[in-house]
Amino acid sequence: MGTWGTGSFDNDSAADFIKEVVEDGAVALREALEVVLDPDLDYVEAEEGSRAIAAAEIIAAITSGDHRFVTDDDLLSWVEDADARSVSGQRALALDAVDRVVGPDSELPELWEDSEDLRDWQRDVQRLRATLG
Repeated sequence: MGTWGTGSFDNDSAADFIKEVVEDGAVALREALEVVLDPDLDYVEAEEGSRAIAAAEIIAAITSGDHRFVTDDDLLSWVEDADARSVSGQRALALDAVDRVVGPDSELPELWEDSEDLRDWQRDVQRLRATLG
C-alpha cells in the first residue's frame, strides 16, 4: 500500500475508494464500513482498514459540516452536495469501524507501529473519533 501521509485519504486504497464514493454515493460508504465490521472477519487487512477510515472521514465531514480534511476536489464537491440526513445514521457504524480498524487483529496499526509518524497517525484517528463521537 502506497502511503504519502497520515491523513485518512493519504494512501492508495483511500484514493481508489474516493472514486467509488463519487460514482456510487452513500452505498459505497456503508459497504466499506460493513466489511470491517463483519463478525466473520478475523483480521482487517490494510486495504479494507484504509477504506473504512476514509468512509468514516467522509461521514464525519458530511455530518459535521467540517470539510477541511477532504483533500480531493471531486470528493469535496460530492460531500458539499450530500444530504447529511442520508448518512447521519451511519455515524455510530463509522465509529465502530474506526475502533475495529485501530484495534487488535488489524494490519493498519501494525504498519504504523514501525513508522516515525505513528503519533501523527494516532492523533488523526483520535480527531476523527472525536468528530464522529
